[in-house]
Amino acid sequence: MLDLSNRQFNIVLVKATIISFMITLIFFLFGDYLFQNILKIDIESMRILGGIVLFSFAYFNIVKGRKGFIQMKENLTDLASEIALPFMIGAGTLSLTIMMRHQLPFWIGVLSLLIIFSFNHIFVMLLKAFKDQISKRKFKVAYDKNMQILLRINGFIVGAVGIDMIVTGIKAIFFP
Repeated sequence: MLDLSNRQFNIVLVKATIISFMITLIFFLFGDYLFQNILKIDIESMRILGGIVLFSFAYFNIVKGRKGFIQMKENLTDLASEIALPFMIGAGTLSLTIMMRHQLPFWIGVLSLLIIFSFNHIFVMLLKAFKDQISKRKFKVAYDKNMQILLRINGFIVGAVGIDMIVTGIKAIFFP
């Protein structure tokens, strides 16, 4: 984010959002079939893996804060797929997307995914714009410290979601 202009950052974020949306849409449409019929993997296994990944991500956010993020050293304009897969979607997102298919009518599910990714894109752009405005003023240090606190609080929430996914998956496997 620091090495890209606002326009370049927006282009990378748009690409990452589109890649993420398309992957989740594919899993919304075909994920259940893929896991049950082709891979012969129980969806609860994916839910447990997603919970472990979310918990791991949350743990590093809590313990290390911003330093817990993976540093990427690729061509900065080609980061969309690197941002999409580990950060915007992962095992937890994909397993929840497959479960959405069971609980929501088709068009409501697709519309929900579209709204979620649109909101995510807008929210990230607003945060970047806010950070850019703060950077021009004397509040940058206070902003950075408060974001560290929010990042750690977010880690606790994401960690709880991850643990809940693990517990739910284990309950569904052993106590159907």
